[in-house]
Amino acid sequence: MSSPEPGATRPAPAGATTLLVIAKEPLPGRVKTRLTPPFSPGEAARLAEAALGDTLRCISALPAVRRAVVLDGAPGPWLPPGIEVVAQSAGGLDERLASAFGACTGPTLLIGMDTPQVTAADLAPVLSPGAWDGCDAWFGPAEDGGFWALGLAEPDPELLRGVPMSVPETGAVQRHRLVDAGLTVRDLPRLRDVDTAADAVAVAVLAPHGRFAAELARLTGAAFR
Repeated sequence: MSSPEPGATRPAPAGATTLLVIAKEPLPGRVKTRLTPPFSPGEAARLAEAALGDTLRCISALPAVRRAVVLDGAPGPWLPPGIEVVAQSAGGLDERLASAFGACTGPTLLIGMDTPQVTAADLAPVLSPGAWDGCDAWFGPAEDGGFWALGLAEPDPELLRGVPMSVPETGAVQRHRLVDAGLTVRDLPRLRDVDTAADAVAVAVLAPHGRFAAELARLTGAAFR
């Protein structure tokens, strides 16, 4: 077998990717504040906990070299076994995301806690054996103009620092930042974040068998199954 050319990038083997979930501890008044009203702060926190639980259970079943929740707060009973807890850094969201990537080596995929409908099929492209062959970054656009996932073959915090967060152009600016850095970018499916009550219903319809849909059904009396 011949040796690779100098400077050539070897494809990452299956299971060699680090999976991160950026999250807040689901406490009333600290999470899902745009759901209040119609929900109370306590109800919004229960929905956030359910969304986070669905997301963590999804990544728990996926091939990865490491799985971690990058957490603002303290872990609770919602944390599945086998998930490492890493404290978020200080600063704005761009700095916290940058620091999360900066603490990793090798291919790393970071996703948020606001897409409980995410499935193994949604993430399969970035976790396949050839996912990083000729690819430097994976980008998961969100319907609100942000992004729900970002994967980097070589984590570089500077690719995120200074990107304006939580505005309609966040996703476009972040993707342009990757392209302008000369990276080859592939896209993941477009997903809808849960920010508003309308988002919550739409996502529950898409994933009627998850904890999030069950909690929303308990709170509203609606049936999603």
